[in-house]
Amino acid sequence: MHVTDEVWSKADLHIHSTHSDGTGTIPAIMEYVATQTDLKVIAITDHNTIEGALFAKELEDLYGIEVVIGEEVSTTEGHVLGLFITEEIPQGLTPLETIRRISDQGGIAIIPHPFSRRGIFGPFGRSSFTSALSELAFHALEVYNSVPYLGWANRVAAKMFRGGHGIAAVGGSDAHMVHSVGRGYTLFRGTTAEDLRRSIDNLETRAEADRGGLALALRYVRSIPKIRRLQAANWERCKARA
Repeated sequence: MHVTDEVWSKADLHIHSTHSDGTGTIPAIMEYVATQTDLKVIAITDHNTIEGALFAKELEDLYGIEVVIGEEVSTTEGHVLGLFITEEIPQGLTPLETIRRISDQGGIAIIPHPFSRRGIFGPFGRSSFTSALSELAFHALEVYNSVPYLGWANRVAAKMFRGGHGIAAVGGSDAHMVHSVGRGYTLFRGTTAEDLRRSIDNLETRAEADRGGLALALRYVRSIPKIRRLQAANWERCKARA
């Protein structure tokens, strides 16, 4: 390879498993990633727990996929993704405190689906996004999320991101089914989780999409009842741990 050649790889930074409200087990997710995608790095980001991510980390050598330990934390105002963390962050904190705890662990704080109903800024939060840039020290914005009904929210996120604002753009599948993994992803310079982190720090990442079309959307709709049941069970487990 010529020294000026650059290698860019794909990472899916937003994946749910049966450890929260996903329908796929960790081994099933790892098998799918290894055999059906070209992802180099994934982050397991179950709601309010890192149990699934820790399990996936134990399997990364077996499947040849690097795993980033993550968590999608339910704050008082929406969700925040914490990546490269080592300890679980409790739900119910403010976004500011949640981001501070992620940073205290040396992690990366990402605002997922920022303009969705469960996003920090909500469907009408364009003005609050601007003010939050100086108040919330998050590292990246999820500009693309492959959940079928978030098209409008994605377009708002992409529009608000223009200019960069000193934060990185990332993409993720927000997969709740195994076959959704990799439909949204982050393009980064290099091949490893360390390279991914460096690309985020250097604001080099790009949000990309492999939408999957109508068949994926219909499969997602059929899975909604099961996802809702898993969500309800997850919330009860979280309350029991609190």
